[in-house]
Amino acid sequence: MEKIRCIIIDDEPIAVDYLKNYVSQMPQLELLATFNNATDAYPFLLKEQIDLMFLDIQMPGLTGLDFIRTLNSKPHIILTTAYSEYALEGFNLSVTDYLLKPISFERFAQAVLKVKPVESPSGKVNIEEAEKKYLFLKSGYKSVKVWIKDITHVEGSKEYITIYCSDGKKYLKHERLKNIEEEFVMHSFVRIHKSYLVNLEHISSYYGNTLEIGDIKLPIGRAYKENLRKLIE
Repeated sequence: MEKIRCIIIDDEPIAVDYLKNYVSQMPQLELLATFNNATDAYPFLLKEQIDLMFLDIQMPGLTGLDFIRTLNSKPHIILTTAYSEYALEGFNLSVTDYLLKPISFERFAQAVLKVKPVESPSGKVNIEEAEKKYLFLKSGYKSVKVWIKDITHVEGSKEYITIYCSDGKKYLKHERLKNIEEEFVMHSFVRIHKSYLVNLEHISSYYGNTLEIGDIKLPIGRAYKENLRKLIE
Protein backbone atom coordinates (compact mmCIF):
# COMPACT_ATOMS: atom_id res chain seq x y z
CA MET A 1 0.00 0.00 0.00
CA GLU A 2 1.32 3.41 -0.98
CA LYS A 3 1.49 5.60 2.10
CA ILE A 4 -0.11 9.04 2.41
CA ARG A 5 2.64 11.25 3.85
CA CYS A 6 1.15 13.71 6.34
CA ILE A 7 1.98 16.36 8.95
CA ILE A 8 0.02 17.92 11.84
CA ILE A 9 0.03 21.66 12.58
CA ASP A 10 -1.79 22.52 15.82
CA ASP A 11 -0.84 24.57 18.87
CA GLU A 12 -2.87 22.42 21.29
CA PRO A 13 -0.79 19.50 22.65
CA ILE A 14 -3.93 17.49 23.49
CA ALA A 15 -5.21 17.88 19.92
CA VAL A 16 -1.84 16.82 18.50
CA ASP A 17 -1.81 13.74 20.74
CA TYR A 18 -5.22 12.45 19.69
CA LEU A 19 -4.55 13.22 16.02
CA LYS A 20 -1.30 11.26 16.26
CA ASN A 21 -3.26 8.39 17.82
CA TYR A 22 -5.83 8.49 15.01
CA VAL A 23 -3.09 8.56 12.36
CA SER A 24 -1.47 5.49 13.95
CA GLN A 25 -4.74 3.58 13.55
CA MET A 26 -4.86 4.12 9.77
CA PRO A 27 -2.25 2.03 7.94
CA GLN A 28 -2.39 4.18 4.80
CA LEU A 29 -1.04 7.21 6.74
CA GLU A 30 2.59 7.98 7.50
CA LEU A 31 3.14 10.85 9.94
CA LEU A 32 6.32 12.75 9.08
CA ALA A 33 6.25 15.60 11.60
CA THR A 34 4.16 17.76 13.94
CA PHE A 35 4.37 21.53 14.45
CA ASN A 36 2.76 23.85 17.01
CA ASN A 37 2.55 26.78 14.57
CA ALA A 38 2.36 27.28 10.82
CA THR A 39 5.55 29.34 10.51
CA ASP A 40 7.74 26.49 11.81
CA ALA A 41 6.35 24.20 9.11
CA TYR A 42 7.71 26.28 6.22
CA PRO A 43 11.33 24.94 6.23
CA PHE A 44 10.04 21.37 6.37
CA LEU A 45 7.69 21.90 3.42
CA LEU A 46 10.57 23.27 1.35
CA LYS A 47 12.50 20.02 1.84
CA GLU A 48 9.79 17.37 1.96
CA GLN A 49 6.94 16.37 -0.32
CA ILE A 50 3.78 15.73 1.66
CA ASP A 51 0.36 14.53 0.58
CA LEU A 52 -1.82 15.65 3.49
CA MET A 53 -1.82 18.32 6.16
CA PHE A 54 -3.98 18.34 9.32
CA LEU A 55 -4.19 22.07 10.04
CA ASP A 56 -5.68 24.02 12.94
CA ILE A 57 -7.15 27.48 12.18
CA GLN A 58 -6.74 29.55 15.34
CA MET A 59 -3.04 29.58 16.20
CA PRO A 60 -0.62 32.24 17.48
CA GLY A 61 0.88 34.31 14.68
CA LEU A 62 -0.18 33.01 11.27
CA THR A 63 -3.68 31.51 11.20
CA GLY A 64 -4.36 28.28 9.36
CA LEU A 65 -6.42 30.02 6.66
CA ASP A 66 -3.75 32.67 6.06
CA PHE A 67 -1.14 29.92 5.90
CA ILE A 68 -3.09 28.16 3.14
CA ARG A 69 -3.15 31.39 1.12
CA THR A 70 0.66 31.58 1.19
CA LEU A 71 1.14 28.12 -0.32
CA ASN A 72 1.86 27.96 -4.05
CA SER A 73 1.52 24.20 -4.19
CA LYS A 74 -1.06 22.79 -1.81
CA PRO A 75 -1.30 19.22 -0.52
CA HIS A 76 -4.64 17.87 0.62
CA ILE A 77 -5.64 19.91 3.67
CA ILE A 78 -7.99 18.78 6.44
CA LEU A 79 -8.84 21.65 8.77
CA THR A 80 -9.19 20.76 12.45
CA THR A 81 -10.84 23.46 14.53
CA ALA A 82 -13.30 24.26 17.28
CA TYR A 83 -14.89 27.04 15.22
CA SER A 84 -17.65 26.24 12.71
CA GLU A 85 -17.90 29.79 11.35
CA TYR A 86 -14.81 29.39 9.14
CA ALA A 87 -16.11 26.32 7.31
CA LEU A 88 -17.32 27.97 4.11
CA GLU A 89 -14.18 30.10 3.86
CA GLY A 90 -12.15 26.92 4.25
CA PHE A 91 -13.96 25.17 1.43
CA ASN A 92 -13.54 28.26 -0.75
CA LEU A 93 -9.80 27.63 -0.31
CA SER A 94 -10.36 24.08 -1.63
CA VAL A 95 -9.65 22.19 1.57
CA THR A 96 -10.44 18.49 1.52
CA ASP A 97 -12.52 18.49 4.70
CA TYR A 98 -13.36 20.50 7.79
CA LEU A 99 -13.42 18.72 11.15
CA LEU A 100 -14.92 20.27 14.27
CA LYS A 101 -13.23 19.51 17.60
CA PRO A 102 -13.67 17.29 19.50
CA ILE A 103 -13.15 15.00 16.50
CA SER A 104 -14.39 11.42 16.58
CA PHE A 105 -12.27 8.71 14.96
CA GLU A 106 -15.14 7.85 12.62
CA ARG A 107 -15.30 11.41 11.29
CA PHE A 108 -11.50 11.54 11.04
CA ALA A 109 -11.47 8.34 8.98
CA GLN A 110 -14.17 9.66 6.65
CA ALA A 111 -12.03 12.72 5.94
CA VAL A 112 -8.87 10.70 5.30
CA LEU A 113 -10.67 8.43 2.83
CA LYS A 114 -11.28 11.47 0.63
CA VAL A 115 -7.55 11.93 0.14
CA LYS A 116 -7.05 8.62 -1.63
CA PRO A 117 -10.27 6.97 -2.82
CA VAL A 118 -10.55 3.29 -1.94
CA GLU A 119 -11.10 1.05 -4.91
CA SER A 120 -13.57 -1.81 -4.81
CA PRO A 121 -12.60 -5.29 -6.08
CA SER A 122 -14.13 -4.40 -9.45
CA GLY A 123 -11.71 -1.53 -9.77
CA LYS A 124 -14.39 1.14 -9.47
CA VAL A 125 -14.00 3.97 -7.01
CA ASN A 126 -16.37 4.02 -4.06
CA ILE A 127 -18.17 7.35 -3.65
CA GLU A 128 -17.80 8.83 -0.18
CA GLU A 129 -21.03 9.16 1.76
CA ALA A 130 -19.98 12.68 2.78
CA GLU A 131 -19.77 13.72 -0.89
CA LYS A 132 -23.33 12.73 -1.78
CA LYS A 133 -25.44 15.51 -3.19
CA TYR A 134 -28.75 14.26 -1.84
CA LEU A 135 -30.55 12.91 1.21
CA PHE A 136 -33.34 10.41 1.66
CA LEU A 137 -35.98 11.87 3.98
CA LYS A 138 -39.13 10.33 5.42
CA SER A 139 -42.44 11.48 3.96
CA GLY A 140 -45.31 9.37 5.24
CA TYR A 141 -44.49 5.73 4.54
CA LYS A 142 -41.90 6.58 1.88
CA SER A 143 -38.28 7.74 1.91
CA VAL A 144 -37.97 10.57 -0.60
CA LYS A 145 -34.80 11.60 -2.43
CA VAL A 146 -34.09 15.30 -1.80
CA TRP A 147 -31.26 17.12 -3.57
CA ILE A 148 -29.27 19.26 -1.13
CA LYS A 149 -29.04 22.09 -3.68
CA ASP A 150 -32.86 22.33 -3.55
CA ILE A 151 -32.95 22.80 0.24
CA THR A 152 -33.48 26.49 1.03
CA HIS A 153 -33.02 26.39 4.79
CA VAL A 154 -33.09 24.18 7.86
CA GLU A 155 -34.78 25.06 11.14
CA GLY A 156 -33.71 23.45 14.40
CA SER A 157 -35.92 22.90 17.44
CA LYS A 158 -34.40 20.87 20.29
CA GLU A 159 -34.14 17.26 19.06
CA TYR A 160 -35.67 17.88 15.61
CA ILE A 161 -34.94 19.77 12.42
CA THR A 162 -37.34 20.87 9.69
CA ILE A 163 -35.87 20.85 6.19
CA TYR A 164 -37.49 23.32 3.76
CA CYS A 165 -37.20 22.90 -0.02
CA SER A 166 -37.59 25.24 -2.97
CA ASP A 167 -40.70 23.36 -4.17
CA GLY A 168 -42.50 24.28 -0.95
CA LYS A 169 -42.21 20.83 0.63
CA LYS A 170 -40.79 20.33 4.11
CA TYR A 171 -39.53 17.32 6.02
CA LEU A 172 -39.22 16.68 9.75
CA LYS A 173 -36.17 14.73 10.91
CA HIS A 174 -35.09 13.56 14.37
CA GLU A 175 -31.70 15.27 14.45
CA ARG A 176 -30.01 18.21 16.17
CA LEU A 177 -29.14 21.20 13.99
CA LYS A 178 -25.53 21.25 15.18
CA ASN A 179 -25.09 17.62 14.07
CA ILE A 180 -25.79 18.42 10.40
CA GLU A 181 -24.09 21.82 10.28
CA GLU A 182 -20.62 20.42 9.55
CA GLU A 183 -21.92 18.42 6.55
CA PHE A 184 -24.14 21.18 5.17
CA VAL A 185 -21.45 23.88 5.11
CA MET A 186 -19.81 21.77 2.40
CA HIS A 187 -22.86 22.61 0.27
CA SER A 188 -22.84 26.42 0.72
CA PHE A 189 -24.99 26.54 3.86
CA VAL A 190 -24.28 29.06 6.60
CA ARG A 191 -25.59 29.47 10.14
CA ILE A 192 -27.49 32.77 10.49
CA HIS A 193 -29.14 32.13 13.85
CA LYS A 194 -29.00 29.54 16.63
CA SER A 195 -32.08 27.96 15.02
CA TYR A 196 -31.37 28.37 11.27
CA LEU A 197 -29.01 27.20 8.55
CA VAL A 198 -29.61 28.75 5.12
CA ASN A 199 -28.45 27.89 1.62
CA LEU A 200 -26.51 30.86 0.25
CA GLU A 201 -27.76 30.04 -3.25
CA HIS A 202 -31.37 30.72 -2.24
CA ILE A 203 -30.96 34.02 -0.37
CA SER A 204 -33.02 36.77 -2.03
CA SER A 205 -32.02 39.71 0.17
CA TYR A 206 -31.19 40.80 3.69
CA TYR A 207 -31.56 43.99 5.69
CA GLY A 208 -31.02 44.83 9.32
CA ASN A 209 -31.53 41.60 11.25
CA THR A 210 -33.74 39.96 8.62
CA LEU A 211 -32.91 37.63 5.75
CA GLU A 212 -35.32 36.79 2.93
CA ILE A 213 -35.67 33.60 0.91
CA GLY A 214 -38.43 34.52 -1.52
CA ASP A 215 -41.39 35.49 0.65
CA ILE A 216 -39.91 33.82 3.74
CA LYS A 217 -38.34 36.08 6.35
CA LEU A 218 -35.80 34.66 8.80
CA PRO A 219 -34.05 36.33 11.76
CA ILE A 220 -30.29 36.97 11.70
CA GLY A 221 -28.65 36.41 15.09
CA ARG A 222 -26.24 39.07 16.31
CA ALA A 223 -23.43 36.52 16.70
CA TYR A 224 -23.75 35.39 13.06
CA LYS A 225 -24.35 38.69 11.28
CA GLU A 226 -20.73 39.66 10.57
CA ASN A 227 -19.80 36.23 9.21
CA LEU A 228 -22.86 36.28 6.93
CA ARG A 229 -21.95 39.72 5.63
CA LYS A 230 -18.41 38.58 4.76
CA LEU A 231 -19.73 35.61 2.81
CA ILE A 232 -22.33 37.37 0.69
CA GLU A 233 -20.90 40.83 0.05
